[in-house]
Amino acid sequence: MAKVEADRITVRGQDLCRDVLGQQSFTAYFLFLLTGQTPSDHLVKAADACMVAIAEHGLVPSVQAARMTHAAAPDALQGAVAAGLLGCGPVILGASETAGQLLSRVVAAAQSDGRPMTEHAREQLGALRAARQALPGFGHPVHKQKDPRAVRLLELAAQWGFAGAHVAALQAIADQVEPVYGKPFPMNVSAAIPAVLLDAGYPIGALKGIPLLARTASLVAHLLEEQARPIGFKLAAAADLAMHYDGPDAT
Repeated sequence: MAKVEADRITVRGQDLCRDVLGQQSFTAYFLFLLTGQTPSDHLVKAADACMVAIAEHGLVPSVQAARMTHAAAPDALQGAVAAGLLGCGPVILGASETAGQLLSRVVAAAQSDGRPMTEHAREQLGALRAARQALPGFGHPVHKQKDPRAVRLLELAAQWGFAGAHVAALQAIADQVEPVYGKPFPMNVSAAIPAVLLDAGYPIGALKGIPLLARTASLVAHLLEEQARPIGFKLAAAADLAMHYDGPDAT
């Protein structure tokens, strides 16, 4: 991917200092690193918007883990950031990846046999429910009616003119949630992110990278605030107060 010499750094065929520095934004450079190609304006806009949408969401588990780690090891910023990212999985942050795989299956199936996406969406949801697997990208403990981030991302994809098959697949899935599950689950930002990104040309194998990169930025900001206004030990104390020992008494 890169070659380092005494007088130059070559990255995917471009001179870093001559061709990239001062000419590409970090988002565009990240996408260039991923694909080896100059990203389209649509892809840069999509990645930018998705990272802004997912970067910060209050005292979520990743932030609490990072702040408490920093309280215990204030000299290791990198350790605190890592602690916040290690919990990225199918429930928190990593749901964009699994939701993207679901969208991709619906799109591929519809393209292969020509049946409406709603039929394939219903089949995929039925399979998930039968297997007692979570529905990625739907439901939220706070945004119970609608996730404003998801709404805005889909609006932008339409406004910018690149909403396509994956956005259509997401809408088909959203339309079939209540018929399959018997109750509504609003889509959340982790469903909108892959729909927008995949339609803009983002590689599906790197979907988890978007929330990871975005949350890293937010964690660094939280940790700077932690240095000035520490709450890490308060979070730990609050957890201790919220829980009660229910084991046997010492004898």
